[in-house]
Amino acid sequence: MNKKQTATIKDVAELARVSQMTVSRVLNDQSAVKETTRKRVQAAMRELNYRPNIMARNLAGRAGLFIGLIYRNPSYGYLSEFLLGALDTCRKLGHYLIVEEPLVDDNMVDLEQIEKRFLDTSIQALIVVPPLSDDPKLIDTLERTGISFVCVSPKLDAYTGPSVRMDDVAAAGEMTGYLLNLGHNQIGLIKGPPDHMSSELRLAGYRNAYRERDKVVEEDLIVSGDFTYVSGMQAASKLLSRPKPPTAIFACNDDMAAGAIAAAHQAGLRVPQDVSIVGFDDTANASALWPPLTTVRQPIRDMASSAIEILARRVAQSKAKVPTRTENLTLDHELVIRQSAAAPTQID
Repeated sequence: MNKKQTATIKDVAELARVSQMTVSRVLNDQSAVKETTRKRVQAAMRELNYRPNIMARNLAGRAGLFIGLIYRNPSYGYLSEFLLGALDTCRKLGHYLIVEEPLVDDNMVDLEQIEKRFLDTSIQALIVVPPLSDDPKLIDTLERTGISFVCVSPKLDAYTGPSVRMDDVAAAGEMTGYLLNLGHNQIGLIKGPPDHMSSELRLAGYRNAYRERDKVVEEDLIVSGDFTYVSGMQAASKLLSRPKPPTAIFACNDDMAAGAIAAAHQAGLRVPQDVSIVGFDDTANASALWPPLTTVRQPIRDMASSAIEILARRVAQSKAKVPTRTENLTLDHELVIRQSAAAPTQID
């Protein structure tokens, strides 16, 4: 055998001069193998550098699914919450989670790597989180392979498969409305990166809140971030250095809101006395900040849990050879009021 090729159980059996069944018994540590035969098989595995496919072996004897999760998301807070939700549900239901960040070249996902890493293995289903859930080429690839998958927060008009989402427009509108009702008329918005559909949806909610109150949005109050702490600091510094800075800043995720609070402190401003700052997601960081962050609670863990449950049902339906039912769930958000926002000390 060419040593550059991956050894198989057949190669081990041939070198050890035993059957493939005997090799399997050695791998599974079964007693019905003579000790001399066991040692010969183990020596053959060492010589060939054989590595058994642990997933395939487990799948042969267990009902649990191996579920892949692919991501390309700079928000560690979001990812942490999503992974905790997914892992907790997998543990309760007896499934297994395989997490992968695909290779990206010139902002394009390596589709060949996706197929080799997941689709040519024992992975039975996939969860696709944003912004990958908005990548039409990736979705086409997954649909072509026939693997079961569910998208989290995909673009509404470009995807008709199973999905889990929340209403980003309504949530951002509610948060913006809350600030407007406190008396803030100049509200800076730090939106997310353009390849995340949620960025545009939350911007739309911000605009809706102004429109519903017959107020005009000042376009230069809208700045871009990339869902990271550093980008939140930079964007907030830009807003706070304006001749007439906003009295409130709405950062479209908690990581950027944390950066905005740091920028305010660096500028010698008090939160919320001098500037109110709010976020989006309600990750663990939100309640650990000072002051604790007023934010939108996105049901991230519940979204992860629902995605696992949808996949389990789809795989079961496929095995039973019954039509799979497309599920599109929209989960509720919540406005969490803490101490980082208050009425402006002077009318803007």
